[in-house]
Amino acid sequence: MGQVLLVRHGQASWGADDYDLLSPLGWEQSRMLGHALAARATTPDLLVQGGMRRHRETASAVVEKAGWEAMEVVNDGGWNEFDHVGMLAAAPDPEFAGSEPTAAEFQGWFEAATDRWTSGGTGYSESYAEFAERIGAALARTTELAGASSTAVVFTSGGAISWVAASLLTGSTSPDPATTSLWGQLNKVVVNTSITKVVTGRRGATLVSFNEHSHLEGGGLTYR
Repeated sequence: MGQVLLVRHGQASWGADDYDLLSPLGWEQSRMLGHALAARATTPDLLVQGGMRRHRETASAVVEKAGWEAMEVVNDGGWNEFDHVGMLAAAPDPEFAGSEPTAAEFQGWFEAATDRWTSGGTGYSESYAEFAERIGAALARTTELAGASSTAVVFTSGGAISWVAASLLTGSTSPDPATTSLWGQLNKVVVNTSITKVVTGRRGATLVSFNEHSHLEGGGLTYR
């Protein structure tokens, strides 16, 4: 039996000119995870990273602290996050009282924009159905690359991890209402640098743990 460990990237630079950079805390979270994996003597057979800078930076810090520098990290853009900027742009922009929305105001807008996207709204570079298909294919590709009785570590994003978890729990590969609802609930709570474990075998892929983040219990826990 093999396993795929899905790692969400460290905290990105929310509100900065370039979101796709780890914040100083994001770098520290990634180093903390690397130390924790080294302490657990986790020995991967395959390392995979999405195509985003926050994926690469997280992988770099984890690999260094876990002692995996001798391993090649495979790039797979299939593990990229959905385009949240395009998703927000396609939704009506609410008028906020101030020049910048509060966290609560922005969260309301984000959730409304997400609902529009998952409900089949138009005007996106990638539809929700295409996103779901892409993530499913990335998981299958990673499982095949890793082979049986092996450990793969994947550096990706919360939306991708939540789709894997939701689809495995419901047994659905398509974005039906039940899976979509579960995906939305899971996506709100994925912790930066958390680990989600999927085991693979004759029965296919099975989710055995979600959002494990014990390495952050002493401090540094973030969701965005």
